[in-house]
Amino acid sequence: MKYLHLDPAFTPYKESIVFEAFVFNGGEPHIKILEQNIGEEITITHRINSFNDLGLLLIATDALKRMDVKIINVFIPYFPAARQDRVMVAGESLSVKVYADCINAQQYNQVTIFDPHSEVTPALLNNVKVIHNYDFVKQCLDTINENVLLISPDGGALKKIYKVSEYLGGIEVVECSKKRDVKTGQLSGFTVYQEDLQGKHCVIVDDICDGGGTFLGLAKALKDKNAGTLSLIVSHGIFSKGTAVVQQSFDTVYTTNSFRDITEEKVVQIPIQ
Repeated sequence: MKYLHLDPAFTPYKESIVFEAFVFNGGEPHIKILEQNIGEEITITHRINSFNDLGLLLIATDALKRMDVKIINVFIPYFPAARQDRVMVAGESLSVKVYADCINAQQYNQVTIFDPHSEVTPALLNNVKVIHNYDFVKQCLDTINENVLLISPDGGALKKIYKVSEYLGGIEVVECSKKRDVKTGQLSGFTVYQEDLQGKHCVIVDDICDGGGTFLGLAKALKDKNAGTLSLIVSHGIFSKGTAVVQQSFDTVYTTNSFRDITEEKVVQIPIQ
């Protein structure tokens, strides 16, 4: 099988089909695949951070079909709009379904995604394969190399973190919760459901870090309960306000290159292979 890495900086497989891509002055993405006789099965990989990124994937798919490629797979490590997986107030879109419908319309042989935000995304996608975060978390904990507590930041993460704990042999989980105004998104409070963390190394595990507000508030609540060293493991590091925001509360931040590349002090990025 051959691979088409639409983001030259994201190459989870070694070889890539040679192509040219650019954006016209009007804003439209364009692609030209330069190799001929590329075979009947291709896997496209892409980090989709915008509608233009999605557009590049769609026109690349069309180009491959016109080259008589019969079987097309895609690997989208961070599935876009994964957090917009429910309609909270009237007038909102179910954005993740919009992306999923675009993907499904291509009739891919397989759609591989990494650590989706909830069960909604894989439920919406046809022919989906989910890569769980278990091995990624294990790699991070192997780097830490000491006894830790796994911290669940909220109720939405509970099911996933207990599966991680089971995979790792039963590491103790501490449950937490937060309050959020569904209209404004404003966070108003954090609760740690354990009275004394006894100075232990606490590791928050979650799928996405965007601005970091959840983790900053939770870090303070954990310290109030006698937490020791704090580490953060997030599968998808968006860090829209920069990594310095979370570095002020965490000794080390672990993430993958599913969303973007990061080379900053105190951030350990483990490439998806």
